[in-house]
Amino acid sequence: MAVWRALAQPVRYGALLAGALPVLAFPAPNLEFLGWIGLVPGLLLMRGAPSRREAAVRAWWFGTGYLLVAMYWLLPNLGPAMPLIAIALGFLWTAVGVSAWSLLRPPVSWRRALAALAVVPSAWLLTEWIRSWQALGGPWAVLGATQWQHPAILALAAAGGVWLVTIALVVANTGIVIALVARGLPRLIGLAAALAAAVAGPAIFALTPPPAAARHVTVALVQPGILNGPAQRVSADVQLTEGPAWRADLIVWGESSVGYDLAASPRLVGRLERLSSAVGAQLLVSQDALNAAGNKSKVAVLIGPADVQGSYVKTRLVPFGEYIPFRSALGWLSGISKAAAQNMVPGTGAHVLHATLRSGQPLTIGVLICFESAFPDMSRVDTDHGAQLIIYQTADSTFQGSWELAQHASLSALRAAETGRPVVQAALTGDSVAFDARGRLLASAGPSRRGAIVVSLALPPASARTLYDRLGDYVPWTAIGILVLAALLALARGRPDRLARIRPHRPARIAWNGSREPDRAARLAGASSEGPAADAQPGGNAAAHPRDGS
Repeated sequence: MAVWRALAQPVRYGALLAGALPVLAFPAPNLEFLGWIGLVPGLLLMRGAPSRREAAVRAWWFGTGYLLVAMYWLLPNLGPAMPLIAIALGFLWTAVGVSAWSLLRPPVSWRRALAALAVVPSAWLLTEWIRSWQALGGPWAVLGATQWQHPAILALAAAGGVWLVTIALVVANTGIVIALVARGLPRLIGLAAALAAAVAGPAIFALTPPPAAARHVTVALVQPGILNGPAQRVSADVQLTEGPAWRADLIVWGESSVGYDLAASPRLVGRLERLSSAVGAQLLVSQDALNAAGNKSKVAVLIGPADVQGSYVKTRLVPFGEYIPFRSALGWLSGISKAAAQNMVPGTGAHVLHATLRSGQPLTIGVLICFESAFPDMSRVDTDHGAQLIIYQTADSTFQGSWELAQHASLSALRAAETGRPVVQAALTGDSVAFDARGRLLASAGPSRRGAIVVSLALPPASARTLYDRLGDYVPWTAIGILVLAALLALARGRPDRLARIRPHRPARIAWNGSREPDRAARLAGASSEGPAADAQPGGNAAAHPRDGS
């Protein structure tokens, strides 16, 4: 019955739809202005809840709607598990609902307005920070990624990662809500905060010019399109490498471009080495095959004219796509969906590879695979190890025709701005993209294109570091500190109110006749004083000792 009552409240379905609205700011709709205003309807619904509990419930529905729409393309892979995961992770938004209700419901004073501008964005960021843990799926659909098309706003990412972009967006939305519901000084505070959030990125962009380029490098991104079978993929990649890609300093193939175990395929390795020698550039290919032990990993392999120069094994695996968490309990999902039939073996962590360019100059590159572009910490590790270029290899063939391709490609812009390094993504079936060190799009190829992108990239000095490179994830930790402080202050303020509602203890008054019930004794005394037996006993309490009247 309680479940039906919960489902019979129309306002909660409004919260579900409100959660879907800001998702339209992501690719492929790319209505990025909704990142600045799209949270307002949801925050108003949370603020208008009749109780703190209802505000939390509405926020839960909001978060569920957000995730359902943002990652709808996972339905073929996860089946019925996808909405269950969205509902489970949607619970994280309850902190947003509680903070919005506590600080934005009337009356909104200037103190509460200032508190809301700090606490509500921090609560939102907490949901993204927790979701960024790989065990919970990773940081996909982080609100800050909606601004990938605007390098001026991405300057915030160079200062504090994608997390700082998210903070600016939620501050703007919260400021607009304050301006709508408050009057006087609080309204001015809300408007000023929204304006400050909007201009912060462009101001940083203008005040922090990029370092002068140390040198330039030409990279080819090979995109053969959808092909059936590993032999056809290798042949198509070879043909494109010998054609439009031959003049590049480094040639990058997409994820799963080589469907053979190279350790057991010396003839194929020899073929790729001869190809590298013929075009005068090293090849970065991607192995996706079972090894002799029957295990499977995704491996980026750097091949030169003479031998294999290095490799990197994918570390962050796609939940359900490449492994099933708690397989002993959830393995049944592979029978009713496209979830992984067996768990892949992950690598040991990000590390750089050392390529040699056509000119003979060395180039340190950070190579990551597919889903790993969602993790800011991995590209930071490569940058700290001296990478001047970040390369992602991906396939994305599973999600053709969905928003996933554009969402995935957009993440490279964030990683470029955060690290101050040019970033490229070579996709087997699209989207292949290249961004400069400030997140500006230089080249792209959608899923309908078959060919190779050849792009010239300006490399920063290996010693160049953004503020985010140096300080790391200080923004999420600051947000957690704000939430802890807000919780402690709320508890401290709530305790006097609770104490005031407790009736003070009154010591018992013992009557001279030995009664421990003074109120009852008084009533009896009052009653007996009005009757004829009032004089029968000292104190007029004849009814208290009936034997005395016998």
